[in-house]
Amino acid sequence: MTDNDKVFFNDGYNLALVTNEKGLEKKSVLQTTRQAQDAIDGLVEALSGEAERQNIKIDCKKGCSWCCHQPIFATGHEMLFVWEFMKLNFSEENIKSTVQRAFDNYQKRGRLGEKELLSSKQACPLLKNGSCSVYPARPLTCRIYLSMSEPSCRTFYDEPKKKDSYPQLFEFPLQAGRMLNEGLNKGLNEKELHSREMLIEEGLLLAHNNGDEMDSLKINDLPLFAKPK
Repeated sequence: MTDNDKVFFNDGYNLALVTNEKGLEKKSVLQTTRQAQDAIDGLVEALSGEAERQNIKIDCKKGCSWCCHQPIFATGHEMLFVWEFMKLNFSEENIKSTVQRAFDNYQKRGRLGEKELLSSKQACPLLKNGSCSVYPARPLTCRIYLSMSEPSCRTFYDEPKKKDSYPQLFEFPLQAGRMLNEGLNKGLNEKELHSREMLIEEGLLLAHNNGDEMDSLKINDLPLFAKPK
């Protein structure tokens, strides 16, 4: 682990410690998730500014959604944040159709091996009219994905199994986001909140819980945080 890795890991771990001190409740976990998102957004904004000063192009823009067809992974606490955003901002019919798309995707992706999964292409169930329908609440995976070349993303979409076909991404925010989430997960797990990484489709299905009401449950008892058998 590099020095930078340790810094971001410890930042995530310390966020979890503050959450644990406040009491492991839905409100505090949502606040901590928002703080982690803000920290990464600040990093990405600073990196974008520096790239602009050095005439380094960042090709990501609204309406470009090649990366939204790759398998997207998020943690339990991130999916809780997404779900709460959906409950506040989506109609009942919109939630229903989103969950159905997640189910249809998961029927295909949930059966794939790791290699097949990573090269699979399915539109994210949260993608609507070429844009993210939960953009303010999107997981760190999406926030740290910065491309220097839209053509490389398009090629990876068209030919995912082609040798050396990879999007040209900025590595620093990718690693920073990974380490921040690893530290946060470790801190939450130590307090028996099992926030594991999962496909976004699985997260949406767990959050939906077959439509059963979950507001009365303690956060540790939510399906998103159940320990795998």
